[in-house]
Amino acid sequence: MKALINRIIPFSNVDGPGNRCAIFFQGCPLHCAYCHNPETWRICDHCGQCVAGCPAGALTLHAGKVVWEESRCVGCDQCIHVCPHHASCKVSELTPEALLDRVAETFPFIQGITVSGGECMLYADFLTEFFRLVKAAGKTCLIDSNGMIDFRQYPELLQLCDGVMLDMKAIDDDFHRQLTGASNRQVLDNLTLLLEAGKLEEVRTVLLPEFSEQNQKTVRGVNERLQGKIRYKLLRYRPFGVCEEGLRFCGRTITPLEEAQRLAQAESDRGFHNCVVI
Repeated sequence: MKALINRIIPFSNVDGPGNRCAIFFQGCPLHCAYCHNPETWRICDHCGQCVAGCPAGALTLHAGKVVWEESRCVGCDQCIHVCPHHASCKVSELTPEALLDRVAETFPFIQGITVSGGECMLYADFLTEFFRLVKAAGKTCLIDSNGMIDFRQYPELLQLCDGVMLDMKAIDDDFHRQLTGASNRQVLDNLTLLLEAGKLEEVRTVLLPEFSEQNQKTVRGVNERLQGKIRYKLLRYRPFGVCEEGLRFCGRTITPLEEAQRLAQAESDRGFHNCVVI
């Protein structure tokens, strides 16, 4: 059993409570307009367009496949910028045991690991085995998910994990389709399941400067489901790293702090004091 790992951040204080090791998996069923990591959407199809432009010579084409030599890579991301497919050739194919070996050196300094993406739940069976190993080492396991994979299909994984950080892109299904390319029905089902199972660590929504009405509708709809029980992060949209197509949809300005605070205050006035503006 193997999974494609896009990158590992040894120490992070923004991927769950405390100091954590964040692991990003390759591949995603959504193509969010505001995504800051569109290179995680698809799997490299080895077209080879990235090879010639690599300034460090870390990429070669062998037997029709792009080969990445990590030791020569300087992290300039030129290969990502020229890729026409929203993919990355800079991935590692690892077993759960090999991934544990990669991150175990951080364990004396962290509370646990957080798996993210892309969408890590595309590798649910892999995560189940990996979480067994991490839990045996005495560390906590969090899942950062867009909610597009049905958690009901993986009861053992749900039992092993310590919590799920769930993205709620939009409460309106039509707008969710415009924003991500897919329906939000599975996301809403997962929100209900995780809340009832006591596995919902937090919910997050990106507030878009061009869509104030949709922002308000989503924040209100999510809070009515959470009933103040779970932390709800309102993330201000930032255009940095967003692809050109996404910029045309979402705009090129940061969501005003005042708008985010206004939404949070409106919810607080309704008795929901769980909104945190980021």
